[in-house]
Amino acid sequence: MTMPPPNSPEPAPSRQRAILLSALTAGALGLGCAAAQKGYAPVNGVRMYYELHGDPGDPRPPLVLLHGGGSTIETSFGSILPALAKGRRVIALERQGHGHTADIDRPFTFAQSAEDTVAVLRQLGVARADFLGYSNGGHIAIQLALSHPEIVRKLIIESAMFDREGTDPAFWEGFDHARLEEMPKELRDAYLAVAPHPEDLPTFFAKSVEQMKEFKGWRPEEIHSIQAPTLVLVGDRDLVRAEHAVVMARLLPRSQLAIVPGADHLGMSHPPPWVPELIAAFLDSSVP
Repeated sequence: MTMPPPNSPEPAPSRQRAILLSALTAGALGLGCAAAQKGYAPVNGVRMYYELHGDPGDPRPPLVLLHGGGSTIETSFGSILPALAKGRRVIALERQGHGHTADIDRPFTFAQSAEDTVAVLRQLGVARADFLGYSNGGHIAIQLALSHPEIVRKLIIESAMFDREGTDPAFWEGFDHARLEEMPKELRDAYLAVAPHPEDLPTFFAKSVEQMKEFKGWRPEEIHSIQAPTLVLVGDRDLVRAEHAVVMARLLPRSQLAIVPGADHLGMSHPPPWVPELIAAFLDSSVP
């Protein structure tokens, strides 16, 4: 969703609500994923849905996709997953309460999602992987790199922030007034289409909002401690300020930065064709 220019008037309350709901948004519905092996992994009390795409014989570490808040594999990555899976193993997960994964009686937290992700990968026999996290998935990827550095080879952090300074204050203030009626239709429809218990939508929305209200982020020294080579991706009209992405890239000791022209937060979930090519080149490159 397009953010106002720095010198523009303060957005109207309805606009603020639309902006804040971008945190729950992973973009317009994609083009449909290629045929995949699908399954569920029982971990930490939740049965997490996963999909395996690409070449199972590829000797390289797989690429793990972590979707955005309030979203699914399809809404976050449907438009680029086929390109990412060309000749490469890709593992796509849907975390607690999202998509095909039923909710359980515990809050949504980035720390718990990171632990669930590691547990699924261990069940699948994956000792080390690359990670692409979009929006809230990027926050989970940051937490993974901090709490389980041994499992992370490379990171792509897309449209995510490491602290609350990464976006406009109106974004955070708006969570106090978030209403289910304002949830983007494409995300509501996607949830209702695949959720094991579609009647849980109000609870799902409330827990998603609460997760963002509780967002604390990470200290600069924590970001600086991440040793995995990292590609920071952001749109020049993103919810996450481009200036914040620059700061994050400079804190990360082994980083690259790419700013996608003309892309807002939602647009980053269905970017131009050169973006998956850039991701593949980064994953295959040697990083000093």
